[in-house]
Amino acid sequence: MDTIFELSEALRKRQVSPPELTSACLARIEKLNPVLNAYILVTADLALRQARQAEAEIVNGNWRGPLHGIPIGLKDLIDAAGIPTTAASELYKHRIPIQSAEVVKKLEAAGAVLLGKQNLHEFAYGGSSMISCFGEVRNPWNVLNITGGSSGGSASAVAAGLGHAAIGTDTAGSIREPSALCGVVGMKPTYGLVSAQGVIPLSESLDHVGPIARTVMDAALMLQAIAEFPLAHDMAQVLAQPKRSSRVNLRIGVPRSYFYKDLDDEVRHAVDESLTVFRQLGTEQREIQLEVTTDRTLQAAEAYAFHSKSVTKTPELYQAETVRRILTGAAITPEQRRKALADLENERHSIVKIFDDVDVIVTPTTPIPAPSIAELKQIPDKLRPRELILLRNTRPFNVWGIPTISVPCGFTRSGLPIGLQIAAASGRDDLVLQVAYAYEQATEWHHRRPLE
Repeated sequence: MDTIFELSEALRKRQVSPPELTSACLARIEKLNPVLNAYILVTADLALRQARQAEAEIVNGNWRGPLHGIPIGLKDLIDAAGIPTTAASELYKHRIPIQSAEVVKKLEAAGAVLLGKQNLHEFAYGGSSMISCFGEVRNPWNVLNITGGSSGGSASAVAAGLGHAAIGTDTAGSIREPSALCGVVGMKPTYGLVSAQGVIPLSESLDHVGPIARTVMDAALMLQAIAEFPLAHDMAQVLAQPKRSSRVNLRIGVPRSYFYKDLDDEVRHAVDESLTVFRQLGTEQREIQLEVTTDRTLQAAEAYAFHSKSVTKTPELYQAETVRRILTGAAITPEQRRKALADLENERHSIVKIFDDVDVIVTPTTPIPAPSIAELKQIPDKLRPRELILLRNTRPFNVWGIPTISVPCGFTRSGLPIGLQIAAASGRDDLVLQVAYAYEQATEWHHRRPLE
């Protein structure tokens, strides 16, 4: 019993207590975090205090819902009042916000327990979580490999049981890519469904905030708690219906010309097997063409706009690679930025048409499994090209702003996880969760756990 769905019912019935759950998570953090480096800061005293409060409320009949008493973590890009938010950078190493992010306020209202702040790629500007003033994050399936990023600490922590879920951010794939590489579920909701207020931005036009969890159901429970407005359905009830049909009578779009290009052989095999599972579930599959822009002008311009003063005044407080990436936006003119914003709006309007012909889009989450840390340290020039490959399939969905999830769909022969990506039209977060849940229930991948 380690999913939020299972634990929330046990907590409500007082079969287990929030302090017991929290203490168990803190013990695992103490044991495994020195190796994984998933947490920057562990808020043990706060967590136990919140857990005792949750226990008292539940005992008195004041159960707030599925997250009440559940221990979770936060990517250290998200403000929680009175707790440092460092963005994994020397620049913000001693920054303590006085106000919590909107998403944290919603988690507090839901009664969640905060275990601490999780490591990431500095200022979220990368897909490996190797660039951090606190050191790289390690993959719990093999600590010699990267977690992906930028929400690498969050994905690593959830996979290893250092908390039952986490909140990450996603500008080009920073929730889904590390979730795929760490064998967990990561969801980028529809743009704006979860508030980014109080979250240190990378590119405000592309930034999304969303859950990382062990199962689709848990991701749904998290999303319902943090969304700015209700989903179309109560996803917990919809997904948990015991007599729900196992068949998914939907049209799946398979965009092979871009998203299935140059795949690692083991990734290709796992995704092909997943498409077979969907056929067995009753879906109709259609090959589709998607026009994909690879222009990163807007992200570069918005990142530079946020960092321009500090990167000019105190560049030594950033990692050198982060400075290099920030400065790629220095020469972008206001006119170019305005054009990039207009292009973004056009992209978000144009993607709507594809859903006249299909209900969801299915792709590999990443074209390759997690690279080794040693390789990227020994040959630093490989780091950015590897990240760009890992983020190739996730980035377009940030441009389109549509809900997208990554679910485990297999493992390499060496035991590294592989992810499957499912997307639907803007506002159809419920459909993404339903399709992902149907796939998850038809397979066994979500039951696997990394060895300790």
